[in-house]
Amino acid sequence: NVVVFPGPSHMIEADVIMRGRDPKEPIMAHPPDSDSDITLREWLEQVKVTNKGLKLDFKSLEAVPPSLTLLKEVLAEPSCPVWINADILSGPGGKARPLEPQAFLSAVSGLPGHIVLSLGWTTGWTAATENPGYDWNMVHVMERICRDLKHPVTFPVRAALLAQSFPQLSWLLQQSDR
Repeated sequence: NVVVFPGPSHMIEADVIMRGRDPKEPIMAHPPDSDSDITLREWLEQVKVTNKGLKLDFKSLEAVPPSLTLLKEVLAEPSCPVWINADILSGPGGKARPLEPQAFLSAVSGLPGHIVLSLGWTTGWTAATENPGYDWNMVHVMERICRDLKHPVTFPVRAALLAQSFPQLSWLLQQSDR
């Protein structure tokens, strides 16, 4: 199968989990799915010829180490931006369980310094109701976690929650010059 990524997009994002059956390997899927017709290796082989950046969104801690090994094998010298994403904290309305922050950061700590860590919160949103935004405690915890990181960091946030969270998120961004 050939995957084509035409158009003006700059980045391609994919959700990564471990296959729920043998052979256990990183696959492209989003929970509650536990299987897929495309492995991470196959996806990386296709993406590497596109000159587009890639963002791997990890949905399980178990998938991180073997995925990073594949990333180093397939993209030995990446010519595009690489972002490694995980929701590591509970956020507004978040029901999904975040990845354990220190375990995730330990797993990615050996990555080259140009790779961007995209560290977020699990969130939820309900139409036609008043949804809470990111509160001060949430951004303070994230700042403490990120304070000593050497990699560039970006924070994926739910756009629908920006207006009510602007002071908190502005403060968070001002805490680092990375």
